[in-house]
Amino acid sequence: MPKPLPIGIQSFADLITGGFLYVDKTRWIYEMVRYSKGVYFLSRPRRFGKSLLISTLEAIFKGKRHLFNGLWIDGSDYVWNIHPVIRIDFSQFRVTSPDELPELLIRQVRLIAEQHQLTLRDGFYFEQFSDLIIQLSSQGKVVVLVDEYDKPIMDNIDHAETAMQIRDILKGFYEVLKGLDEYLRFVFLTGVSKFSKVGVFSGLNHLKDITLDMRFGALLGMTQEEVASCFSDYLTSFSHNAGISVPELIASIRHWYDGFCFSKAGVHIYNPFSLLMLLDMQDFRNYWFETGTPTFLIRLLKSRQYDIRNLEDMQVDELAFSSYELDDLKPEALLVQTGYLTITGYNPESRLFRLSYPNFEVKNAFMRYLLDAFCPGKMARTAGHLWDMIQSLRARDMDRFFKVLQGFFAGIPYDIQIRQERYYQTVFYLIFKLMGLQAGVEVRTSRGRIDAVVELDEGVFLFEFKLGGNAETALAQMRDRGYAEPYAGANKPVHLIGAVFGTDGEGIVDWKTEEIS
Repeated sequence: MPKPLPIGIQSFADLITGGFLYVDKTRWIYEMVRYSKGVYFLSRPRRFGKSLLISTLEAIFKGKRHLFNGLWIDGSDYVWNIHPVIRIDFSQFRVTSPDELPELLIRQVRLIAEQHQLTLRDGFYFEQFSDLIIQLSSQGKVVVLVDEYDKPIMDNIDHAETAMQIRDILKGFYEVLKGLDEYLRFVFLTGVSKFSKVGVFSGLNHLKDITLDMRFGALLGMTQEEVASCFSDYLTSFSHNAGISVPELIASIRHWYDGFCFSKAGVHIYNPFSLLMLLDMQDFRNYWFETGTPTFLIRLLKSRQYDIRNLEDMQVDELAFSSYELDDLKPEALLVQTGYLTITGYNPESRLFRLSYPNFEVKNAFMRYLLDAFCPGKMARTAGHLWDMIQSLRARDMDRFFKVLQGFFAGIPYDIQIRQERYYQTVFYLIFKLMGLQAGVEVRTSRGRIDAVVELDEGVFLFEFKLGGNAETALAQMRDRGYAEPYAGANKPVHLIGAVFGTDGEGIVDWKTEEIS
C-alpha cells in the first residue's frame, strides 16, 4: 500500500507523523542551513510548496531531528542546534487597508512573544518586532521565517495607492532585520513577486536571492526523476485504470503539468499541486489554475494593449526578473513570477532568456481567460464553440464555421471594442490557438504573413482577416503573395479563406473561400 498523498498538508511535522509521502528536498535545504549565517529570498508561484518549505526549516532549527529520520539531511554533517524561531505567515491573512496592517503585525509579534513567555515593551509594530528579536536572542541566535512576505501588497495590487501604503508599512517592519544582524542565525523569506522599496532587498546585508539560482532550481516542485521514483505505485494504478501503458501516461502528465523552469540550467519541474491532485483524482483537469484566476494580470495586459501573441515566445534579459515597483509594473515580470510564463531556454552568448507557457494546463486555461476578456461572457460555451468550428472545417461547412465565429463577437458592447485591427487579430489568434489545443490539430499563426493556418487531415485552411474592405480583396492578397505555395506538397486540398469585419463593430460582414487542389 503506497503512502497517502500529502494534498493540502503544509506542516512538515503533520506530514511525517501522519505517514504521508514526502519527496525528500533536504539535500537542497542543507545547502542553506549548513552555514552559521544565512539570509535568503525565494520567489515561486502559488501552490508550489513554499509553506511546506518554511515549516521544514522551522522543524530543522527547532532541532526536531527525529522527524528527519531516513531523510538525506539526517545522514549529513549538519549540527542540530536548537534556535528560537520567529515564523510569520501572511498567507493566513487578507489585508484590505493600510490601517489594518500595523495592528496585525503587532498581534503576530505579541503572540510569538507569549509563546516564549516574553513581555514586550509598548511601541510601534517595528519597535515591538525589534524587541522580540533582542529578547529571544538570550535563548540563542534567532531564526526568522516569513511566508508570503508580499501577500498584503499582492492582495491590493489593483489599487496602486493602497498597495504603496502597505508596502511602506512592510518596509519599516522588514528593515528591523538589517539593524539586528548580530542577533540573527538565519532569515528566509518567500513570496510571489520581488518588489523594490520594501526594505528587504534594499536594506538587508548579504541577502541571497535564490529564485534563479541553478543550485536551487528543484528545491520546490518535482522533477521527472522524483515523479518516477516516488509515485510509481500511483502511476501503475492510474495507467491500469486508464487502459494505457505507464510511458503513455507519463507523456500525457508531462504535457499537462511539467515544464516549469526556474534557472538557466533548464531543469523542468512539475507543479506539485496539480500533480498530486491528478494522481489522487486520476482525471486530467486544470487543478492549479482553478485555485486562482489571473484577473489583474489580464486586465493589465488588456489596458496596456499588450500583444498577446508575444507571450508564446519572447526573449528578455535578467532584468525582467529583478525587483520592480508598483508604479511601473512590468507584465513580463509578473507573468513569470506568478507562473503563467516560465523559462524555456537561455542563450549564454546573448544572455537572453526565452519565455513561454510552461505546459498545456496553463496555456489552455490562460488563453481561455484572455479570450473571455476580449469576448465577455463566452467562457462557459467556449469549448463547445471551438469544437463546432473544428467539425465545420472538417466538413468544409464554412457557413456553419463563420456562424460560430460570429458568435464570439455577438453581444460585445461597442464601446469596449478597440477599433483597430489589433483587437480582431488578438481574438483570432486566441480562437485559433485554442482550437489547436482542444483538438490537437496543427494551428499556426504568423504576424508577417497568413493570419492563421489550420492543418487537418481533410485539408489545409489559410485565413486572411481584414478590418473593412471586402473578402475578394483579402483573397486577391493571398493569391498575389503565394500563401498556398508552402502547402503544395501536402497532398490534400488547400482552402484560401478571406473574411472582413465591419468598422462599426458589427462583426463579420463578408467572407469568401477558394479551394486550390
